[in-house]
Amino acid sequence: MKHEHRVHLSRAARPAYQALTAFSQTVGGIAAANGVDDRLKELVQIHTSQLNGCAYCVRMHVDRAVKAGVSADVIAQVPVWRDSGVFSERERAGLELAEAFAFIHDDGVPDDVYDRVGGILSEQEYVALSWILVSINAFNRIAIAGRYDVPPRDDLAGEDADAAAGTAW
Repeated sequence: MKHEHRVHLSRAARPAYQALTAFSQTVGGIAAANGVDDRLKELVQIHTSQLNGCAYCVRMHVDRAVKAGVSADVIAQVPVWRDSGVFSERERAGLELAEAFAFIHDDGVPDDVYDRVGGILSEQEYVALSWILVSINAFNRIAIAGRYDVPPRDDLAGEDADAAAGTAW
């Protein structure tokens, strides 16, 4: 789907985008240091991006999830995680937390979600996942505001999707 020209925020204000990229890298380090593996990190970013309606970030994090060894079947189950048996208890907690952060404007992180997730994840894992969710929500807003295109794969002429759009997260 083609849209009218929009300002590409990641190119128009490089210092701000570079700061957000550095923030994202810091968050990734915190996640790794606190036991959040790449599979869980990518699953929550896919789900958040789906909920926010960010096709660009969904594609990027699906690609990263596949590189992390997540199967197509598991990725396809993300939108229906509550009814699927393919996710671990930790992953289910992360997916629920992703929903709370995507819809944080409704009621913050509700007490029942906080208590349920906190009963599964360690405090360090909760903190790390929370920062991942803050980061992906910010990137979703950049891509959605700029209406970043998600062309069919053959339109990329073999280019990596990240490089084609000039993004680093």
